[in-house]
Amino acid sequence: MRFIPTKVHGVLDYLVGIALIAAPWLFGFAGVGGPAVVIPIVLGVGLIVYSLFTKYEWGPFGLIPMPVHLVFDIVASLFLALSPWIFGFAGEALNVWLPHVVVGITVIIVVLFSKTQPGPSANRNS
Repeated sequence: MRFIPTKVHGVLDYLVGIALIAAPWLFGFAGVGGPAVVIPIVLGVGLIVYSLFTKYEWGPFGLIPMPVHLVFDIVASLFLALSPWIFGFAGEALNVWLPHVVVGITVIIVVLFSKTQPGPSANRNS
């Protein structure tokens, strides 16, 4: 039951990418440093870059098929959600590790409900 159109998913991609880059300052853990800070920034930049290359309404370069984009989303989100335990910062204050887990799980849920093909307005050459 996939009901989130790729046009909406694309907007969320860019918003989440920007939010991930800003997360250390938004949630007040920029001073912690290390993986807790670097991981969301790198994943946010990565999300924006592969979104630019996705074959959907918001991808100006249209090279990556939407199903591949969704696999990237799942892998990156699992990594984000598990990163507090992988890199050992799960024992830090709640505002440090909880955003990683919440955003990671939320993106996975969005992916599970996102359509795998763009609508007719996203005419891209194959």
